[in-house]
Amino acid sequence: MSLLQVEGLVAGYGPAQVLHGVDLTVGEGEVVVVLGANGAGKTTLMRAIAGLLTSRGTIAFAGHRLGNRRAELVVRAGISLVPQGRGTFTALTVLENLRVGAAVRTDRDGVAADIEHWFGVFPVLRDRAKQVAGTLSGGEQQMLAVARALMSRPRLLLCDEISLGLAPKIVAGLFEVLGRINAESGTALLLVEQNAELALALAGRAYLLEVGRVAGQGAAGEFRDNDAVRRAYLGY
Repeated sequence: MSLLQVEGLVAGYGPAQVLHGVDLTVGEGEVVVVLGANGAGKTTLMRAIAGLLTSRGTIAFAGHRLGNRRAELVVRAGISLVPQGRGTFTALTVLENLRVGAAVRTDRDGVAADIEHWFGVFPVLRDRAKQVAGTLSGGEQQMLAVARALMSRPRLLLCDEISLGLAPKIVAGLFEVLGRINAESGTALLLVEQNAELALALAGRAYLLEVGRVAGQGAAGEFRDNDAVRRAYLGY
């Protein structure tokens, strides 16, 4: 049984339908990437799974249907989102952001230990602990966004374009952290990513989304070896 199972997902904004019956699965501990051009519906897909959009179809997680549950209940179920455009509360400090990320938890000692853990993974966040998040650099905000999302200890982490607007060195560091998280804790990852080369190197499987529909799926290596995919998404 898949950890995440999406079947016939239809979603959009008001009268504008963006997703037209999307099917997708993510296994326990698996890394899956969704590729597609701008406007293909990738962010809409992530927002629907995270409970930020009303949708039709089936979204099941760990054998239980999520339906149109509120975002808080989706987090409690074990799914956390790093949204496109940073996922921080800009008026709160770094430390306050991390505590908000753990709002669904009641184990105070565990929360404190996790804050220390993420300060160890991203030492710059420790240095900026009392700094308002909105004053951080783009790379620092994205580190905070990832750490904040992981403070709920999700079984599935959704990452929507975490490389957007960041320097290559920062992006490489973030992907290295994601790989470690997956390998060490078994956290499954569903990535929407413009840096297809890095994402396909990390992922085991890939989906290609075109105009709100799945146009292809398969092993990540098959996508890297596909001439059309290479030209469209890898630039060679």
